[in-house]
Amino acid sequence: MSFLSKLRCVTVDVTGTLIAYKGELGDYYCMAAKAVGLPCPDYKRVHESFKFAYTEMAQKYPCFGFAAKMPNIVWWKTCVRNSFVKAGYDYDEETFEKIFRRIYASFGSAAPYTVFEDSQPFLRWAREKGLKVGLVSNAEYRYRDVILPALGLNQGTEWDFGVFSGMEGIEKPDPKIYEIALERAGNLAAGEVLHIGDSMRKDYVPAKSIGMHALLLDRFKTAEAENWRKAGTTVLPDLVHVQQLLLSDKFTV
Repeated sequence: MSFLSKLRCVTVDVTGTLIAYKGELGDYYCMAAKAVGLPCPDYKRVHESFKFAYTEMAQKYPCFGFAAKMPNIVWWKTCVRNSFVKAGYDYDEETFEKIFRRIYASFGSAAPYTVFEDSQPFLRWAREKGLKVGLVSNAEYRYRDVILPALGLNQGTEWDFGVFSGMEGIEKPDPKIYEIALERAGNLAAGEVLHIGDSMRKDYVPAKSIGMHALLLDRFKTAEAENWRKAGTTVLPDLVHVQQLLLSDKFTV
């Protein structure tokens, strides 16, 4: 008997699992600055500063400011400004506003993202097999409303429901975000659901902690993947291999 016959739902992480960023973050920040007539900022400094600024904002105002009732655009504006300032670029308000608007528009579109070629076929296949398909992502509303549809991943054809941290006020690795997914799937038992992601900490561990099945993708051949395998985790290179495993009788997660 295949593992697929035991499942009623599959939940899937988004970034790193279904889609990926094109290029580097610094590329888009540089293009925005150049578009308003400024010299290109230092890519590496801006990229490193963004990581600090993003972590700081996520700690102070988690889930993109959900609890603080902070508008999404204000959260990102603060994060982007801090990224530039920490990198040594303290633009005047008018200049920064022009730069920010371009950055915010870019990352609210399909432009910075690419879809893995196996994503849409896998999601459609799962739904054709009678499984409910849910997305579980630490992302804000623009993923659901703008970005995913623009990339050809639509609710109703590729996925049935989504749980996005910026809209729920809960983010991975909090297991509660997976409990919400079970409710959205129709109050399914955890043992009837498989979660697929690319992070041991955010995907595998919390999903398993509430009784869900889980596996990880290693699309970029990361160093951590070998440790995941040694820990007994099922790690696969792509969704084609996931589909093959689900149809086999060798899946024991």
